[in-house]
Order: sequence, then structure tokens, then C-alpha cells
Amino acid sequence: MNREAIATGNTVEEAREKACEMLGVESYDDNVEFEIIEMQSKKILGLFGGHPAKVKVFIKTTPAQAATEYLENIIKAMGLTDIQMSVEEKEKNNIIIDITGEDVGSVIGRRGETLDALQYLTCLVANHVENSYCRVTINTGDYREKREKTLEILGRKLAIKAAKTGRKASLEPMNPYERRIIHTAVQKVNGAISWSEGENINRHVVIGPDQKSKGNFKGGRNGRRPYKGGKGSAKSQPKAPNPDRKPLNEGGEYGLYGRIDK
Repeated sequence: MNREAIATGNTVEEAREKACEMLGVESYDDNVEFEIIEMQSKKILGLFGGHPAKVKVFIKTTPAQAATEYLENIIKAMGLTDIQMSVEEKEKNNIIIDITGEDVGSVIGRRGETLDALQYLTCLVANHVENSYCRVTINTGDYREKREKTLEILGRKLAIKAAKTGRKASLEPMNPYERRIIHTAVQKVNGAISWSEGENINRHVVIGPDQKSKGNFKGGRNGRRPYKGGKGSAKSQPKAPNPDRKPLNEGGEYGLYGRIDK
């Protein structure tokens, strides 16, 4: 995605400076390139013919620049003034935008819904630049880390309850990334399993007892089934989680909004 401007001048250099001025950049900036459309020519005998130089100046926009500019415009349209952004490119296809300021609560929204929506839209803009996949993460402080920890605790708590009581529980609708956090937490608890139900924005996780798991959940430490037997006996060792027990109806290794139909 390029920004460009065409200008004319008595010389190529003059035309180039005019075009850069139109774009609001300096001609010596690294991302500024130009193309001579037409060289200037003098009039014959000072009276006939002749024309000015014509130059096209263009700025190549990177995915990170496009994402940042788009997000700035959205935040400005939301009427938020006390917002600061810092951009980090860990790799070519991994852009992290951190937002700080007094108005950051409005950017996060209820349960992070506004933040997720902004991240999704910004990711679309960044991926449109070079038509290649680019991961964009928008965070504010350590909000996402805290949210992930909260979901892990919730998933584990409900998994233990499902294994103990034999009853299933439905969670609120979540995006694919958050659903996978829940699924991963449930997989660590013997006697419980998770799957997804619903379509589009109503897609949510359901946690229930694992019918394939032998024995009933009796409590135990850290969600594991208690065991019997003396020291050194076969029954004295806790059973490892069943490797075949995987979350149902939740496909693919996709990050946040990498695929939103799940």
C-alpha cells in the first residue's frame, strides 16, 4: 500500500520537493522514493514548446505503519484524547501495539470486547498491505496476561466441578483464542472434557464429565483422582492425563482471530 503524489517544477528536484510537501514528508526520508515521469525541456528560441519536469513521489507503507495509523484514527474517532501507543515488531509478521493512558478503559470495553474488535479490524488492515499473513496483538499493560490467567483458573475450576458432580456447565460466548485457553485448562483435569457449541458470536465452551474416563472424581489434590496403595505399589502413582482426551468441535491451531468460524 503506497501513498503517492505527482507534482511539476522547473527542475526534477523542484518537482520532487513539491510532491514531498504534498505528502507531508521530507525528500531525504528512507521510505520516500520517486519516479521521473517527464524531464523538463526548454522552449525553442525562448518562445515555443518546452514543459516542466513531472515527478511522482511515493511512500511505501509497512503493515506496522498501516496498523498504527488505522488504530490512531479509530481512537481519535472514539473521542479519546489521553491515549499513547507504542509499536514493537518482534518479527516481520508479528506486530505488538501497547496502549496506555487515562482513557484506556474505554479501549478495553466490557470483558475486553472492544479491545478484541479493534485488534481484529487492525489485523485486517495490516494484512491488506502486502497480502500476506501478519499477526497483530493490541494490549494495554498486562491486561491480556491477567485475562488469560483468569480464564485458566475458571476452566480448571469448572472442569473439577464437572468431574466431581457429573454435570456440564456452559460458559459465555468467547473468541477462538479465549476458547482455546479454556480447552487447554480443562485437558489438564482428569475426568473432564470440553467442546464448543453455537455459531458465530454465540460460539461458547461447554465443560462436562469425560465419559471415557475410568472411575469417578473424588476430589483429590490439584484436580487429580486420589489413589490407593502403599509406597512402591502400582497404585501409588497418580495416573497421567489421557492423551486421547481432546476438546471436541474445536479445530486448528489458530491464534486470536486467525479463523473466526470456530
